[in-house]
Amino acid sequence: MTTDTMIRTEGTKVLIDALGLQLATRFFMLIQREPFDYTKWQENLMEDMSIREISDKAQQMRKKPAGEI
Repeated sequence: MTTDTMIRTEGTKVLIDALGLQLATRFFMLIQREPFDYTKWQENLMEDMSIREISDKAQQMRKKPAGEI
């Protein structure tokens, strides 16, 4: 099972690898300043995907080893 701490740690590593430390830090500062509605974001996350596409993506994710994103 992947814990919240593991997700935060892996997410931080991915952001730093992708953006570099300075921009990743800036990203964190930006999201902490702005109000963020997770529920609304989640509702819009897959609005352009069909049920089949969502199902296929979920099946692919399920096949990945625990802890791999």
